[in-house]
Amino acid sequence: MKSFSGADIKNVMLAGHAGSGKTTLAEAMLYLSGATDRLGKTADGNTVMDFDSEEKKRQATVSTSVAYFERKGKKINIIDSPGLFDFEGGICEAMRAADTVLIVLSGKSGVNVGSQKVYKMAKSAGKAIMVYISKLNSDSADYFKVLNDVKQKFGPSACPVVVPQLKNDKADSYVNLITGKAYKYDENGKASETEESGTLDEYRPQMYEAVAGSDEELMEKYFGGEEFTEQEVLSGLAAGTLHGDIIPVLCGAGQTLACVDLLLDAIADIAPSAADMPAEKAEVDGVAKELACSDNGPLAAVVFKTVADPFIGRLSYFKVISGKLTASSKAVNARTGAPERFAKISIPFGGKQVDVSELSAGDIGVFSKLADVKTGDTICEQGQKIILKGVDFPASCLSMAVWPKNKGDEEKIVSGIQRLMEEDPTIGYENNQETRELIVKGLGEQHLDVVVSRLKSKFGVDVTMTVPKVAYRETIRKKVKVQGRHKKQSGGHGQFGDVWIEFEPCDSDSLVFEEKIFGGAVPKNFFPAVEKGLTESMQRGTLAGFPVVGVIATLVDGSYHPVDSSEMSFKLAAALAFKNGIPDAAAHTNHQAASVNKTVYGNGQIQRGKPVCSHGQGYKKRAHRAELSLRPAAGDRGPAGPAEQPPAGRHHLRPARPGPACGQQVPAPLPHHGLLGGPAKGMIQSARNQTAPGAAFIYAAGSSGSRRHPVPRPPSASADRSRRTGG
Repeated sequence: MKSFSGADIKNVMLAGHAGSGKTTLAEAMLYLSGATDRLGKTADGNTVMDFDSEEKKRQATVSTSVAYFERKGKKINIIDSPGLFDFEGGICEAMRAADTVLIVLSGKSGVNVGSQKVYKMAKSAGKAIMVYISKLNSDSADYFKVLNDVKQKFGPSACPVVVPQLKNDKADSYVNLITGKAYKYDENGKASETEESGTLDEYRPQMYEAVAGSDEELMEKYFGGEEFTEQEVLSGLAAGTLHGDIIPVLCGAGQTLACVDLLLDAIADIAPSAADMPAEKAEVDGVAKELACSDNGPLAAVVFKTVADPFIGRLSYFKVISGKLTASSKAVNARTGAPERFAKISIPFGGKQVDVSELSAGDIGVFSKLADVKTGDTICEQGQKIILKGVDFPASCLSMAVWPKNKGDEEKIVSGIQRLMEEDPTIGYENNQETRELIVKGLGEQHLDVVVSRLKSKFGVDVTMTVPKVAYRETIRKKVKVQGRHKKQSGGHGQFGDVWIEFEPCDSDSLVFEEKIFGGAVPKNFFPAVEKGLTESMQRGTLAGFPVVGVIATLVDGSYHPVDSSEMSFKLAAALAFKNGIPDAAAHTNHQAASVNKTVYGNGQIQRGKPVCSHGQGYKKRAHRAELSLRPAAGDRGPAGPAEQPPAGRHHLRPARPGPACGQQVPAPLPHHGLLGGPAKGMIQSARNQTAPGAAFIYAAGSSGSRRHPVPRPPSASADRSRRTGG
């Protein structure tokens, strides 16, 4: 393949809401340009862009893919991005490599939330924007309604370039406002010139007005009533698109190839080239500089996508920002400082790679088998450290626990997830030692479903997913003062330690230890022992066996024996004070007993064998972060049974991980529970108004708003007997 300079390279991202026809349009563009000899169809699973097995199975784009074609002497790299929110990481990758964002809208649904999101991302990133209204072959399509919607949502800069002519309320032919010619397309997408029926008189002035605003000379010519030449219109549209003053709007039908040829011409003539884009900001040897797209500049390329394949190896997709890259280029990884050697350089074409000898600035290529290169890394020439902006990925928002179906596959799961994280940085995992679960994090239900599927197909690990547990924390509600006295005499040297400690609540997640000793009641050398005894006691609460947080412990008094006192004695005395004082840190008259071997469901209510959950119908919720509902890890850490459970209502619990407070609305897409059998209602019900005196508390650590939410505890049989007998 011949080499192209940056002035002849155009990187176009196809973006939009799921189902708008992006992949169909990409296949039509490749076919009409001669890059492929057949028109791929998503339903048949033979498209160039959706080559992954998951994409074929789901008939939807789940990852970014790149292909290229030539048009009017220009090399055009098209980057097909996902439309589903669960795969937003692919959108961020494509946005980093693109110079122009072609927003594909359905002629039936118009501007929807996915399109608006991509538009905002493109404006924020300083990309040129074009709009293509597809599916006009459908009976329910309405171009003019969608065009008005585009002007309302994207602003008055939207400028029609290709407009359909209707027959029986359906697109029959298309008018190119630039040339003033109308075309009709047969079933094979072949164009034939037809009669124009007044569309030019209505919409061409709008285009001329937009073009005139891009240049002062054109403005004078426009107000003088002179006609623009075709070249003047193209140059005006190109300048306005580059600076964001014009959003060209085209239309057609990718399925029937209608008007796709006009789109190809518009991209070649109007879309800015890589050399036209503003210089990129970079850090060169610690100094902020700008790198222009030039073959004569220092070598700098940014990796925007990584593919981890167990058979092919690692593929690193990159864009050359500056300089010319060859196989003999001496380059280093700016992040690690390690030299990188290229066995070969390729350019991507869907799932295939085409070897080339060199790549100019602005072009997109693929490195193979670079073990230490990650997404976002900068590859630069030796002797000069250049750091480019990487890829801004969204944070994961949904977590699930994964379990191997086959015993002994735990290590394979971790290894497979780590490989997938190299490919998709929006994936995360955590080995929670407290709940003894492996937590996998992603952007949504479908995203995690793809992770599970790829673990099986790529790494041979079959797993199941469950809602994670929550490890709760205990804390107190009231200030108390209590004595801890340890005395042991067994003949000879004894043990003696005596402390008075005040416990009071605070917002800290750990113990806050203070001392207010006067007169040497407790020697200073015993203070660390007292603190250590309290710290160790905090690891296991008295209500349900969960760690205690949010406590200020102040040593106020005590006594000692000059011979029998020791650090161990005061450590044990502090533990006794904790054991005696924490249960009394909230005085109540209601002595309800709650058995910890019961499950806490949904809103945290503990009931005997009956789920009380607002999230779904008939199944338990055991999630962490309160993206799902809450369940403590009592089975892992709590006392064995009711006999070890102290009276409820003396202090309260909260989960160890952050999550919404009770009664707080859970934002989308958190309430997705389709993997478990039904959608959530999206609200954790508050039991604040149901609280009886002495009710225990459950609240989420790190949650916003009010942190304490009372949860009524049903009286046990023993509690009923106590009230009847007075015992």
